[in-house]
Amino acid sequence: MATQPSLSIRSPIPVLVAVLGLGAVIVSMMQTLVVPILGVIRQDLHASTADATWLTTATLLAAAVCTPLAGRLGDQYGSRRVFLGVLALTLAGSVLAATTRTLAWLIVARALQGVSTALFPLAQSVLRNQLPTARMPGAMGTISGALALGNAVALVSAGLLSGASTADYHLVFWLAAGVSGLALLATALVVPGAAGTGAGRTDWLGAVLLAASLTLLLLPLSRGADWGWTSVPTVGCLTGALVLGGVWVRVERRRPDPLVQLGVFARPVVAAVNLAGFLLGFAMFMQFIGVSTVVQLPAAPAGYGLGASVSQAAIGYLLPPALASLLAARLAGTLTHRFGARRALAAGSVSGVTGFGLLAVVHDRPAGVLAGGVLVGVAISFGFATLPAVLLDAVPRAQTGVANGVNSVFRSVGSSVASALLGALLATGAVGRPGAAQPALPAQSRFTLAFSLAAAAFAVVACVALLGRRAAPTPTGDG
Repeated sequence: MATQPSLSIRSPIPVLVAVLGLGAVIVSMMQTLVVPILGVIRQDLHASTADATWLTTATLLAAAVCTPLAGRLGDQYGSRRVFLGVLALTLAGSVLAATTRTLAWLIVARALQGVSTALFPLAQSVLRNQLPTARMPGAMGTISGALALGNAVALVSAGLLSGASTADYHLVFWLAAGVSGLALLATALVVPGAAGTGAGRTDWLGAVLLAASLTLLLLPLSRGADWGWTSVPTVGCLTGALVLGGVWVRVERRRPDPLVQLGVFARPVVAAVNLAGFLLGFAMFMQFIGVSTVVQLPAAPAGYGLGASVSQAAIGYLLPPALASLLAARLAGTLTHRFGARRALAAGSVSGVTGFGLLAVVHDRPAGVLAGGVLVGVAISFGFATLPAVLLDAVPRAQTGVANGVNSVFRSVGSSVASALLGALLATGAVGRPGAAQPALPAQSRFTLAFSLAAAAFAVVACVALLGRRAAPTPTGDG
């Protein structure tokens, strides 16, 4: 068995938490970094809307596959070692993104950046090994709040670095490389190591099957508008995703050391929490990409855009929700301690329903976009802060690490579906005359539908939180 090393003298608890928090900042940075500049990249690389959407979808797809794999490797070889490896891949992806000028290689780079999502559950594993139980809630609150800080840093930097007419969007990726390099150095100097168990084998087959099934699911969501929703490629990909998904489940159940312990996650309470995680990721990216897109559309000929520049979209419309999310993290922790995680999650979900309701109705008015975005930001913060606590009540302590890792996977898959689905929605229902000099723009009804779907997602999260409150068992032991 792995030994439990004592905290290093050169790594006092506040410093350790700060460094791990920097890793959480990178997680959210890599996911949101391109959101304000998708339009700029699309124009520079002459890419279609559906193709450019893969700059976010590839990142989230890589996150969904690599997060459980990194968790398994962390158990085998030690969380610190895998944490450093993930940061190295993130740094490589950032440098590649900063130097390439082709869409294909940029998508590859974004996939490498997506591996960074594994840093969040790995940070939780380091904290469990190094901190006394009494210090865990405060440390986890700090790590969760760092996710909101990363969103704010990414949105502001992307807006400032690429907003000027002479600016190059590659500067945004150089910033990501700098932050990743700093985190890699700080982790190497501060985070103490812990020996892995060395037991079992890595489930590479499970990782490949999961990647293939998710790709077949997301590809038709991204290209369905071009292929036709009833065409052979679309139906074939969806059928293939279903078949491979079934094969993956069968393989995971039979392997002695599966990528994902399906037995734990088949429990109704845990399945409900993972559904909530999926819907949280879905709603989060519906806000990021939907708001960024709608405010940058010209008022004419669409009749509803706000004509914002990249920097105005990032700082004026995306930064306030990110700051609200950061401030709400502390409130979420207080309410969780006083009333319980499920009630706090339900309260945050109500804020999300209200916010997306506003966005669905008044996304053509600056005040409506701001108010709706802030309410959604609060809801997202509550979700990040409360879901780990809900899982802690639903699974034995020894399984909380893998439970949070898989919940991160569900959030990434939800974000991937939102990214691909929104790209498909905006690629259909165009406004404009055929043959006109200006490109066709998405119909306003597409944004109304997207924001309404996100509101419905938060409504389901609220139901999951409230209906599961009495059904949640109190786990005992470590089994």
